[in-house]
This record gives sequence, structure tokens and C-alpha cells, in this order.
Amino acid sequence: MTLTLNFKGTNSQPLFTVQRFLIATGAAVLLAGLLWPLISSSGLGRLPGDISIQRPGLQIYFPFTSGLLVSAGLSLVLWLLRR
Repeated sequence: MTLTLNFKGTNSQPLFTVQRFLIATGAAVLLAGLLWPLISSSGLGRLPGDISIQRPGLQIYFPFTSGLLVSAGLSLVLWLLRR
């Protein structure tokens, strides 16, 4: 996907593409915010394979397994939408 900004008004198609992208991004953020209580209680972030290092003055967290699971789910949804 290529985003091109064209504010001169000679070709409205690139500006329309940016508008659609911004609206879709806002809708996705709104949906994630509304579903946050459900997402946080699902166990994502506490799966085996998620690395957490806690020491005095230091806390590092690497959600490897959760990231792979979310990525696979989003890939599946996007693949189904493109079919």
C-alpha cells in the first residue's frame, strides 16, 4: 500500500486513500479500546514463551508467544478478507 499526499486538489484519489487509511486506523484503535477488558482477561501476555525478567530497578518483558499468536490471528483475518 502506497500513501501519497496531494493537497493541491488536482487528483483527489491519493488524498482519499490517506483519508481511508486514517479512518481505518482510528476505527481499529477504537475497537481495541472497547475490547480491552476482554483482551486483558484472555491470558495474552502470560503465555508460556513470554519472557519476563524482574530484578530490583529493572523490569524487561518480551511477549514472544503472544506476539506470534496475535500476528497469526491478524494474518488469518486479513487473508480471509482479501479472498
